[in-house]
Amino acid sequence: MKQKILIDAERLKYPKSGIANVCISLIKGLDEKSSDFDYTFYGPKKNLPITKKNFKIINWKFWQKKIPFNTGSFSLIHTTHQLSDYFHSIKKGQKKVVTLHDLNFLHDNSSDQKVKKSTKLVQKNIGNADALVCISEFVKEDFLKNKAIFKLKDSVKVKVIYNGLTFPETTEFRSEQKYSFIGRKYILNIGVLFPKKNQEVLLDLISKNDRDLVLVTSSAKSAYKERFLEKIKTLGLENRVHIVENVDNNEKYYLLQHCESYCHPSLAEGFGIPPVEAMYFGKPVFLSKLTSLPEIGGNLAFYFDDFSAEHMQQIYASGMQAYGSKTNEYASQLKERALKFGYLEMADAYENLYRELLN
Repeated sequence: MKQKILIDAERLKYPKSGIANVCISLIKGLDEKSSDFDYTFYGPKKNLPITKKNFKIINWKFWQKKIPFNTGSFSLIHTTHQLSDYFHSIKKGQKKVVTLHDLNFLHDNSSDQKVKKSTKLVQKNIGNADALVCISEFVKEDFLKNKAIFKLKDSVKVKVIYNGLTFPETTEFRSEQKYSFIGRKYILNIGVLFPKKNQEVLLDLISKNDRDLVLVTSSAKSAYKERFLEKIKTLGLENRVHIVENVDNNEKYYLLQHCESYCHPSLAEGFGIPPVEAMYFGKPVFLSKLTSLPEIGGNLAFYFDDFSAEHMQQIYASGMQAYGSKTNEYASQLKERALKFGYLEMADAYENLYRELLN
């Protein structure tokens, strides 16, 4: 009889979030490969993808935080992020895998209260884990540096499995929207409008050139958004900055298809899905040198050493020139690199880990 594995995909409550995308990619990967295991997914049924294998689904209910259901029949539980409110206790003989996306709360000037609260929740998730999966070498390094603040099993395995993406079949998309900036040269950025994402420096960059800036964002830190909008006015960029909210994948791909470049000056990133998507579209990618981003862009991305307007413009101009001198060759290399971060690669790696723990 096949051993049963429960995978926590509760983050699909927020279907446009990065973790939800990773959960969908994992489900798709496991659905497309033959398997020794019997999978059940925990999450909101309406947002879980329909699968060929008709995986079992336990529908998420808000009260399960307080009154958990019986998980006794499962050999292994996989919690897909370190701040989960579910599956904190496991049964005797059960194995547990937790995916660690980041420890950003230790680095982003969070209040002492928030650090304490987040540390406590991470501890509840990882304290009884048999394996911890970090989504990049950077996250693994950061975890090992801060390991002393957690109590862990002596035998816990710590390994890196990169997030895997589901890429569109094509790079040609149509949009129902009439965007004023299509046809103009624009820089694209995708992500929540948030201090650690550092989007405001992109305003300094475009103040030194004639590009438009398009931000695709699903939510925002209100104080940061106010500061951002204020800076647009101060720099007189009202006609060149466009904030597009809550777009679906089709629309996002359309904007990637038409951008001149993708810029991601983030200060803290456990992985960084949007730069990989931009590389899939063969677009030149400009990144900060911080945290995990050099692992994503490798030697094909262009990097900002600092965020002064002059320096960023210099890197942007020389990067665009390098890309322009051999566009087709560069674009195909970028796409090839993006495909290394695929959903099947991720599903294989997780299944190998499950097998290792259960044998």
